[in-house]
Parts: sequence; structure tokens; C-alpha cells
Amino acid sequence: MDSIYAISTCTVPHLLRRENRLLLNSVPSSSSSSSSSPLPRAKKTRRARVSSSAASNGAVSRALQGVSNGNTALEQLDIERGVCIPFRKYSPEIVRNKVLESRGSTLSLMLRGVEIVWNLGLYWSNLVYDFLVGRDEEVVACRARQLRNLLCDLGPSFIKAGQVLANRPDIIREDYMNELCILQDDVPSFPNQIAFRIIEEDLGQPLEAVFSKISSETIAAASLGQVYRATLRATGEDVAIKVQRPGIEPIIYRDLFLFRTLASFLNGISMQKLGCNAELIVDEFGEKLLEELDYTLEARNLEDFLENFKNDPTVKIPQVYKQFSGPRVLVMEWIDGIRCTNPQAIKEAGLDVDGFLTIGVSAALRQLLEFGLFHGDPHPGNIFAMRDGRIAYVDFGNVAVLSQQNKQILIDAVVHAVNEDYAEMANDFTRLGFLSPGTDVTPIIPALEAIWQNSAGKGLSDFNFRSVTGKFNQLVYNYPIRIPERFSLVIRSLLTQEGICFTLKPDFKFLEVAYPYVAKRLLTDPNPALRERLIQVLFKDGLFQWKRLENLIVLAKENVAKMSSNPALQMKNTQSKREWKVERKLDLTDTIKDGARLFFVDEGIRRQLLLALTEDSKLHIEELVDVYRLVEDQIDIPSVAVEVARDLPTVVRDILLSWSESVLYDR
Repeated sequence: MDSIYAISTCTVPHLLRRENRLLLNSVPSSSSSSSSSPLPRAKKTRRARVSSSAASNGAVSRALQGVSNGNTALEQLDIERGVCIPFRKYSPEIVRNKVLESRGSTLSLMLRGVEIVWNLGLYWSNLVYDFLVGRDEEVVACRARQLRNLLCDLGPSFIKAGQVLANRPDIIREDYMNELCILQDDVPSFPNQIAFRIIEEDLGQPLEAVFSKISSETIAAASLGQVYRATLRATGEDVAIKVQRPGIEPIIYRDLFLFRTLASFLNGISMQKLGCNAELIVDEFGEKLLEELDYTLEARNLEDFLENFKNDPTVKIPQVYKQFSGPRVLVMEWIDGIRCTNPQAIKEAGLDVDGFLTIGVSAALRQLLEFGLFHGDPHPGNIFAMRDGRIAYVDFGNVAVLSQQNKQILIDAVVHAVNEDYAEMANDFTRLGFLSPGTDVTPIIPALEAIWQNSAGKGLSDFNFRSVTGKFNQLVYNYPIRIPERFSLVIRSLLTQEGICFTLKPDFKFLEVAYPYVAKRLLTDPNPALRERLIQVLFKDGLFQWKRLENLIVLAKENVAKMSSNPALQMKNTQSKREWKVERKLDLTDTIKDGARLFFVDEGIRRQLLLALTEDSKLHIEELVDVYRLVEDQIDIPSVAVEVARDLPTVVRDILLSWSESVLYDR
């Protein structure tokens, strides 16, 4: 029923980031931890143009029919994500039609299949031999290196698959993952003359007509393309040109067809080990891969990031030149920054390392918890330190979108971790798609408790994501857990950025920056649903946690102070400084308004708060005074009073509605 409910409520337009993909927001399934609240205003996003309501209703009815007749892998993904995607670049039917559209395609497909089976078969036979002679653990490093080289030889689809496997502990063991991570930076390039011909074909004119100069060597090479530096002839601006590998599209489609055909034979094993069919994993991979293959989508991703960070003085997103870009070529502003893995160069540039790291962590958390659109591949080659203290991102081919539902469930998981409610945390894993619906979470609860208590019990000074991820990998290995693609990107993103932080400052405490940000979000977020989760954090076993409230306020004030005094905000010669809005105080106006409304409208909350003030048969006036002293310098009392007065008619209406409902219910 939860699955049907999730799909059937996909009726609110949400977060359109690509013209050919309509995302429709769904309302979260009810749980003991979720509060009912109106959907927040869509923030800093482009909305969809819907030609008619019939189109969306038809998509919903088709999705419902899929649910009733047995979900396909793609429909299961829609349910997990909390969105319906009626228009896709990828589907098994699209791939099959592309591969089998010509007479010679069948022969080409057979030859490619033989090549793949032969190479992978030889490699597999070596693994079997190692196991039979009892040396499989001794040669792990050698076999992992052979696998990386084999994937490079098999082409871009397999390189990309290797990069994905490098972040999938549910599929591959950790020592192999570490070796495959090399694929993110070390990929062979293709000849310049081929790259320049592709640029001219997409531009429709000679290189010399557009660029006054272009680098003779590639600046970077990746699985799907490579990058050159050039100068625009018309303006003299330096730009980066990203060029797709030649003839890559038919290879990708052919390999995806073979991957999914193989997956259909592995469904039984995959269901047993991961709780999902292998086709779903291939569909996740194929969907992301075809999106990365179209550079027009990457250009739109760039525009979305520019919009999201347009008023953030600490983040630099390059401009995109769409008039010179196409499906195979992307021209964007050149970022003249310092690689963030070069601590010596950053220090020599006079940058404040602590300030830069605070900016980086805050930008990452904003992408994840505020925008729901985050950079999925923030490896050291894609993040730079600008000489004015800002952080710069490049390469937006691999991004992921989190629906409002998924963001709220993530916040629920944080709340449950804080409250040590491991049973609900296990249920959150099911709601996020890590566990298949109906899975018995009872055996997983003690494992989650052990992981969290062993990690969080050490305190902020010793906590790091890598240690937690290592323990979680063991959990994934022992239980039927599948890490959805979007969350594998989240994990990789956090791990990579934590690693960058440690490179710049070995004793850096990631959570000492992340905790204050999350505390500020809980106290001041414009989304009412998130602020209502604050109530859950402040109560434990029915008792109000006064100390927890004080700690949240202290941490939130710390975040505001760190960001407002950051050196990147003190630069005087930056172009758009007049648009900057730097928070100097912790704005609790909306939180106070929400608290007042809940106190008068919600009888349960009112009872809890009154009990909090009279726990242990005494008035907690002293605790109340301590809390007020923490916020008195942050609150403009007259302004808050005016806002509360403006909101009074709404509060009165809600009180009357609540009273009338209770009277009708009693009758």
C-alpha cells in the first residue's frame, strides 16, 4: 500500500532540471517520525512547463498500473525516489531499439559480446584458480590492478562501471574498491586531431574562427571526454572546452544492452544477496550514464548550480557558453584556481585554510539538504580554491537530485540517530530504498546501534565518515542491503570532501563544521516540516532535553559567526558583492512563530511543553532563562512581535479549526 500511495500522490510539479524529464513531487508515506505539513515553496529551481494535466494524470495511471501488475525496475526507482519520471533518456526499450535499428547491429553485438565474455571469462578463471590453490587473499592487490586495467581496455562503459563500483560496497569488496578509485583520475586521452574535428563539427565553423588559441595538450581526461584550455577570439576570455570521446554513443548503448541481458540471468542471485533484481542496478547505472553522455544536460546542470549559489559569496560556479556548446562539446568559463589537494600552494596564496574548509563543508551540506541537487563527483580535480578564498566546482555531468521526500527522510534519520531510536533508523533505510519493502529489520537494529555508538561515542574529535563507512560496508556485506545510486553518490561526495579536508588539515574535524550547520538548519530552515522535526530532537523518552536545546543554539550561533567572519566575505573587489546577503545573527523569527502556533493549535505539543516546564514537580524557570540569555542578542523583539501579530489571524483560524475538529470528533 505504501508503494501505491507514494506513486498515486505524484501530482505536484517539482524540481525540473532538464526539459525532457518531468519530476513530480510526492508526499512522504506516513511514519511515526514524520510530521504533516504543507510543502515548502520551491527554492531556486526551474519549474516544469506542463502542456496539459492529462499528460501527468496519464503518467500516474501508467505508474499505478505498473504497481498493480508487478513493478519494473524503473518503476521501483520512481517509488524509492518519491518522484514520477514519465520522460526519460533511458529505458530498456530505448536501448534495445537503438542497438537493433540496423542490419549489421546484430553481428556487431555478437562480436562485442564475445569480446566481453572472453576477457571477463579469462579474468574470472584466474580468480577461480587462485581460490582452488588457496592463494586468493595473497594476490588481491595484483588481481585488483588487473581488473582496473581490464576495464580500461574494454572501453568507456566499463571505465564508468569501474568508477561506480568504486563506491558500491554492496557489490564489491573494499580492497578492489580502493584500486578502482584510480579510474577517477587516470584515464587515457584520445588524439587532439580527433577532438578538434569534433569541436568544429559541433560549432559548424573552424576552430580559428571561435578561438584565438587552444592548448596543445589535454588538461584532463575522463571516461567520456577530455578537456582543453582555449581563449575566445571575440572577447579574449579564457574558457575550458570539454569534448566527448569519438563514436562513444553506439558503444554505450550496445554495452548497456549486454549489461541488462546479463542482469536478467543474475536476478535470482541479486535478489538473494541484495534484496533487489540486478536489472534495477543496471537501470540506475544506465540512466545516469546516458545523462552524462548529453552535454546539453550538463549545461543545464551548470545553470541550476549558478542559480542555487547566485547569492552565495563563498562559492564560484563557472559560466556556461551555450552558444558554443552542443551534445558533444561544452564550453564554460575557465577556473583559475588552486587544486585543493595542494596545501602548500594554498598557504603560499595567503588563504585561510580553516575558512576555506568551513566554506567547502557548508557548500556541500547546502547542496544535499537545502537544494536537493548536489555534485556527484567532487574529486580533487573538480574542486579548486580561488585566490579570493572561495571554493570553485567544475564538471557537472554527474549530479544527483534528492526529492523533498528523500530530504525529509534523511533529516528523520539524523533525528533518530540523535535520539538513539535505532528501530526507526532501520525503517528509514527501507523508506530510502536501502532495503526492499517488507524486509525484517529486526536483525539490523543491533548492528546499526553498534556502528553509531562506537563512532559517535568517541566524540567529534575522533568521528570521521570513513570509519563509519567502513563499518557500514561490513553491514552491507552481511545483510541484503542495496545502496541506491543517488545515495552512493552522496556517500562518495562526503567521503571525497572529507579526504580533501584531511589533506589540507590532517587534524580537521568534519563534524565540528557540519554539526553547527545542521543545528542552524533545524532552528531556522524555511521549510516548516524541518522545523517541526526540531520538536522530535528536543524530546527523549517523553522528557524535554533542555541541554540539547542550549547546545543546538550554541552550535547554530557558531555557524553564523564562522560564516560571517570568513575571509572570503571580506574581499572588496569582487564583482557581485552588492548582491551578497551575509547573515550576522541567528534569525529565529519563523521558529518562534511556529512554536507559538503549535503551542496554541496542537494539544499534544502544548501538553508536552507544559510538562517540560513542570518536570520533577518544579518550574524550570532557570533553564528558560538560560535559553533566553543565549538568544537575547540574536532576537529583535519588536520585529518578532510585529511578525507574530501579522500571523495572529492565521493562528486564530487554526485554533478554531482545531477546536471544531475536536468537537466533531467527540460527537
